[in-house]
Amino acid sequence: MRRAPLGRSRWGDRPATRSTRLLLGLVVFALALALLVRADLGLDPWTVFSAGLARHLGLTLGGVTVLTSVVVLLLWIPLRQRPGIGTVANALVVGPVLDLWIALLPAPGAPALRGLFLLAALALVAVGTGLYVGAGWGPGPRDGLMTGLAELGVPLSLARVLIEGSVLVAGWLLGGAVGVATVVFALAVGPLVGRALPRLALPPSPGADGGGSGGGEPRPSMS
Repeated sequence: MRRAPLGRSRWGDRPATRSTRLLLGLVVFALALALLVRADLGLDPWTVFSAGLARHLGLTLGGVTVLTSVVVLLLWIPLRQRPGIGTVANALVVGPVLDLWIALLPAPGAPALRGLFLLAALALVAVGTGLYVGAGWGPGPRDGLMTGLAELGVPLSLARVLIEGSVLVAGWLLGGAVGVATVVFALAVGPLVGRALPRLALPPSPGADGGGSGGGEPRPSMS
C-alpha cells in the first residue's frame, strides 16, 4: 500500500479537505479552458466539439459542456462504470464556471500574450486535474469513458486516440476552433498531468475499496 507523505493522511481523510480540493480543482480546470478560449489559438479536442455544438444549438460553451458531460455519463451505463461524487461535480460545475471565466477574462490582442495564455492554460489544466482527480472521489466523465473501453479490452492509449480523435473531427466539422494550441495541448497535457497528479493526490480514504464513490488510486483525467 502506498504510504502517504507526512501530514497528508490526517487532513486528507477529512471530507471537507477533499471537497475543497475537488471544487478548487474544477474551478482551476475551468479557468484553464477559458484561457484557451481567450487565447484564440485553438482548443482541446472536447472543447472543440462543445464549441462546434454551441454554434448550432444556440447555447453557451459552458451549457454545451454540461450537456455533453451528461450524455457521456449515460454511456457509462453499458460500460458498467460507477461515477463518484467528483464525477458528478465535474459534469455539473465545470461548464457554468467556464462561462463565468470567459466573461471575466480579457481577450489578449498581442501574440505574446496569447502565447502566455496558452502556457498558463496548460499549467492550470495539470494543477486542476491533479486537485480534483487527486481528491479521490472519481474521475471526470470523459476519462471514465476511456477507462470503460479499456476494461473491455481496448488499449487505453487507443481508446483515447479513437475518442478524442472522433470528437475533434466532429467538432471541427461543426465549426469548432482548431489550431496550434490543439496540437500543443494534445502533446503536452499528458506528461504535465502525469507529473502533477502524484504530487497533488490525497491518500485513499480509510476503508475505500477503489470504487467510483470515493476511494482508490486516482486516475488521470481530462474532464
